[in-house]
Amino acid sequence: MTSIPAVTPASIRDEIDVLSLLQTLWKKKIQIGVFACLVGVLAGGYALMLTPEFQVNTSLRPAALKDFDELNRSKVYTLTPEQALTRIGASLDSYETRWGYFRTNLELQEAFVTAERSQEQGFESFNRNALKVIQPDTKKSGLLAAYVGLELRYPKGVDGQQILNGLVQYAIDKERQAVAQDLKVIVGNQLKEIDIELTSARVEYDLGKKNQIAVLKENDDIKRAQLNDELRALRAQLKLRRADRIALLDEAISIARSLGLKRPSTPSSMGNTEPEAAGNIIRTEINNQQIPMYFLGTDALEAERQALLARKSEDFVEPRISQIRKELMLLEQNRTMQTLEKRENDELFVKDIQTLRAERSRLNMIDTDLSTLRIVSIDQQATEPLSPIFPRKSLFFSLGVTLGGLIGIVYVLLRHALKARRREELRETMLVKRIIAAEAIAPLPSSPS
Repeated sequence: MTSIPAVTPASIRDEIDVLSLLQTLWKKKIQIGVFACLVGVLAGGYALMLTPEFQVNTSLRPAALKDFDELNRSKVYTLTPEQALTRIGASLDSYETRWGYFRTNLELQEAFVTAERSQEQGFESFNRNALKVIQPDTKKSGLLAAYVGLELRYPKGVDGQQILNGLVQYAIDKERQAVAQDLKVIVGNQLKEIDIELTSARVEYDLGKKNQIAVLKENDDIKRAQLNDELRALRAQLKLRRADRIALLDEAISIARSLGLKRPSTPSSMGNTEPEAAGNIIRTEINNQQIPMYFLGTDALEAERQALLARKSEDFVEPRISQIRKELMLLEQNRTMQTLEKRENDELFVKDIQTLRAERSRLNMIDTDLSTLRIVSIDQQATEPLSPIFPRKSLFFSLGVTLGGLIGIVYVLLRHALKARRREELRETMLVKRIIAAEAIAPLPSSPS
């Protein structure tokens, strides 16, 4: 009986022989190495063809507190070192500052503006890809958190060190000018306010002075009018008194004539009819009643009447009249009013003018030129880098060698798999042929009788 060889199952045939694969890779190590070297050389060549890119860095920190002492002592504008650093960081990160610097830097424009890109497009590329502002972590505190960093990535042929340092200086100058402008505006506004207060104080003083003079003049006029009225009233009263006195004298003269009294007499002397004795006699009469005027006799009464009629003025009779004249003479010259009118420098008497002038003088002495103000401290200036950050030739070559090695391994494995499959197919074909040949040679079984 002819034996038929057993056919190996497909599942067993398809199993991967790891050891065989490793042996195959080891045998083809030279071929894999060629692939690795070839791709590595191609990657290195490509790296050499790329335009190198460099990177420079700079960092800023707060300036010393003493640098802001003069500014803060002005009591007009207050700026701390931290606030100044924040303003510089915001300015470096602002579109306006970068665009202003880009337009003034021809080297930047030559590097980023090409025939295919406009100035705005070139700036957009520079702003988006080349510059990076590093802000401190807000969770940190202390001096280490107070800084602002700036990175610039630029192609070969561009002076990145000068560009970055120039941008930082441009931002510092811009913010310094902004602070100076703010200070100038604030000082100007305060000066205007003080000038308004001075003008208001002068106007208030002038009005007060005129009001005081008017009050003094009015009081003098009222006092003068009152005194003149009192003087006229007193004179009229004195005239009435004189007229009344003359009338009384006329009546007394008439009575005295009718009684035959020429010389002063008394009621007791008129009643004494006895002849007077020789010699000097002194008579004394005590009477608690007023003796009528006619007892003075016609001589005395007529003499008084003539004197009253001849009187041209009654002023000497009343002491108040001389007092009124004195007061009227004093009213002719009001020294307070004259002093107010003759003041040569009225501003010396304006209320609070010394304080306002001192404040105005202090504001005028504030120096608004802050060109020497150290607004931030440049902790690290941008310096020329030693090597480009892109492309890194060693990295490109290493990646190329790795990629080439992988390509070589895949190539070797694919060839090994194809050859193994062909051998397997050939073996199967031979096995089938042998089976067919064996079946043809084997005798046919005999049929039963």
